[in-house]
Amino acid sequence: MKSHTISLHPADPESQPSCGSDEPFALMVLGDSMSPEFIEGDIVVVEPGGMAASGAFVIARIEQDWVLRRLDRCGDRWALAPENSRYKQVEILSLQDVKGVVIQRTHPRRRERRKRYVE
Repeated sequence: MKSHTISLHPADPESQPSCGSDEPFALMVLGDSMSPEFIEGDIVVVEPGGMAASGAFVIARIEQDWVLRRLDRCGDRWALAPENSRYKQVEILSLQDVKGVVIQRTHPRRRERRKRYVE
């Protein structure tokens, strides 16, 4: 399988959660759609201008919601997939919906939950 890596361009600052368009930002995970990889309360650090490939964890804007999902390549299309099978995969029409790549995960009270996704 051929690896496809894409460059994410910094999003419009007005569409991002209260930060500069090219600065990494942190978000808290809510819900269980990405468990067991990400659990509620985890903090993820997101790089808006990062490089993403199929399998990368990303933050995307779907309709009016911000979501944490795994970016999957499906032929010539892309989809946002949850880790929890109780949730549905969403096909996206454009990579414009992807606003950043998760580069690190941590949990405030659990040191063993630290993980870097980019070296």
